[in-house]
Amino acid sequence: MSEIRFFALGGLAENGKNMFVIDVDGDLFVLDAGIKFPTSEFYGVDEIIPDYKSLIRVKSRIKGFFMTHAHEDHIAALPHILRELNVAVYATKFTMEVIKDNLKEAGLNIDDYQLNVINQDSIIKFGNVRVAFFNTTHSIPESVGIAIQTVKGNIIYTSDFTFDQSGNSKYQTDFNKINKLADKDVLALLIESVGSSEVRSSNMNLELSHRLNSSFSNSKGRIIVSLFSSDLLKIQNVIDIALNHNKKIAIIGRKAQRIVDIAINEGYLDIPEKSLINLKFIDEKNKNNDDNIVALITGQRHEPFYMLQRMSKKSDRLIHIDENDTIIIMTAPVPGTEKMAARTLDILFRTDAKIEVIENRLLSYSHASSEEIKMMINMLKPKYIIPVIGEFRHQYRVRKLAKDIGYKEENVFIMDNGDVLNFDEDPYVSKGDINVGEILIDGTALDDDNNMVLRDRELLADDGALIIVAHVDPRNKTIVGDIQIVTKGFVYVKESEEILTQIKNEFISISDKHLSGKYVNWGEFKNDARKNLSKFIYQLTKRSPITIPVIISTEITKK
Repeated sequence: MSEIRFFALGGLAENGKNMFVIDVDGDLFVLDAGIKFPTSEFYGVDEIIPDYKSLIRVKSRIKGFFMTHAHEDHIAALPHILRELNVAVYATKFTMEVIKDNLKEAGLNIDDYQLNVINQDSIIKFGNVRVAFFNTTHSIPESVGIAIQTVKGNIIYTSDFTFDQSGNSKYQTDFNKINKLADKDVLALLIESVGSSEVRSSNMNLELSHRLNSSFSNSKGRIIVSLFSSDLLKIQNVIDIALNHNKKIAIIGRKAQRIVDIAINEGYLDIPEKSLINLKFIDEKNKNNDDNIVALITGQRHEPFYMLQRMSKKSDRLIHIDENDTIIIMTAPVPGTEKMAARTLDILFRTDAKIEVIENRLLSYSHASSEEIKMMINMLKPKYIIPVIGEFRHQYRVRKLAKDIGYKEENVFIMDNGDVLNFDEDPYVSKGDINVGEILIDGTALDDDNNMVLRDRELLADDGALIIVAHVDPRNKTIVGDIQIVTKGFVYVKESEEILTQIKNEFISISDKHLSGKYVNWGEFKNDARKNLSKFIYQLTKRSPITIPVIISTEITKK
């Protein structure tokens, strides 16, 4: 009998970093490989990816990475992972174009990788296992769900989805394909949970369009709209409304321009060439302030807020916001950007421009609501349900929704990253079977001693740094010249001479112990100086700056 297991390296009890693994008789099928954006306590970290190292030793068993759509939290870890795990990647054409773009940006040669384009009609065979796909509705084109077809039944992964049918026809769910999958036994359903607490009306897309149309009709000058670059469905909606009002469209944002170019080339964004303009740098003759301009300020995470701040302060090279402009904010804060978003609004209101903030309930319809989750469960009728893609509270809510439609609590598995669900006759979860963690990306991967690196950055942010430099003559066992102290973010030197003098005296006292013997052990000298100076500084100031003693061996030669 076939042995089937499920576990996650990321994406359970968290937002982002989605990476799920189905193990069928030792063959591994990896579903998505995304990043998570850091919150404020991750000082200087650009992004966080799943710790994939446990897969390296079983590389030969991995049948492929199967990608559901082109959002960063589902595909953006691939450039880091493929460097060590060069196995086949499967994705729809649009998603694959974005993956290729990410690989190129990371300096990788795409010809070195096995990049396979699929569509919803593709069926890929791996022994007794088949992998099939079905189109889903999301805020980015060519999103698919994945079905791992085994002898025990289908394991279906929905990824992010909605059943919104009022959107663009290129983003529609294929209900016929879902029904065909439901005709066969569905062993387990891996269903997204982020929107599980939301109860929303079916006309939210229409309500958003009405709100935007009203804003466009009432504007007297330029219209500036902030959007996330990966939310192509909303970008298209704004473009369509702008065209209906005979506006010219300018798209601002380097990252956005690349994904927009891909979408245009693949036919997923429809912008007449005559309506698309490129803004020139502002100078004495050119102000880019024509009344018919609609500027789409696009980027990921904090980028739209940063650009809006720059425009408000009139330091941007393309747009200076003034009282005639209408600013439409369609970028709800994501974790880690809340303070910047609030600060941006405060700065924007100082410009006297007309500011319209679209409420989050109208922007969040790209994730399945409570009713849509129940509808997907009812269509597929799985034996077991595994809530994925969301925090614990979201997963817990899916269990409640499943119980509301007749499922027993023991048939809904709420799991953590690293837990393993074994599909035996009586399925059970073994806790923490797989080694999981996070790799912090700060330009390059910080996968060793992550906690130490972050602790040091936290200390630097809170208490600064102190460097003490001394020249020591090892022959005469004396300190040569003056002891220098350099501080950054600790104390203001000119007003703290007494404190610095006490620190110098403490260093001299520590040095006397190490210079009184026959030989100088430089390693012990530096370690002892660092440890004891840190204690002394805390007793003196109740602060803990990073303390770095620099002890230089300097022999004095007699003339």
